Amino acid sequence: MAATEKNFYGTGRRKTSTARVFLKKGKGSIVINEKTLDEYFGRETSRMIVRQPLEVTSFLSNFDIVATVDGGGMNGQAGALRHAISRALVQYEQDETGTDDSGTGGGPIKRSLRKAGYMTRDAREVERKKVGKHKARKGTQYSKR
Repeated sequence: MAATEKNFYGTGRRKTSTARVFLKKGKGSIVINEKTLDEYFGRETSRMIVRQPLEVTSFLSNFDIVATVDGGGMNGQAGALRHAISRALVQYEQDETGTDDSGTGGGPIKRSLRKAGYMTRDAREVERKKVGKHKARKGTQYSKR
């Protein structure tokens, strides 16, 4: 009987996008909403953003990634995926190596991801439009006469 592969899960958010990521040991394939990374993201910068946590931790060809992304635009979704992959890698580190978060700042994977800035959720969101304004802050043009 074959041993079941363990999945490592991470949720990431950016702007109005939400990403759910499942990592499992594999050859490095990345599938997003049932499409490959190259099919889903047309821009090379978005693909680079998604791969950043794997490059920092040198796990680029160690894991297969299956992700579902919803909401927002392409840049927000890429940022949400980066956040989710980082969290899943930290879960892998905690499960596999047995490192504990009790005041030590985590293991080497978490420390390197936090130093690179991938563990922090970027909380910037679009400000809502106000009543009587053209946009969130832009008012009507002042007329002297």
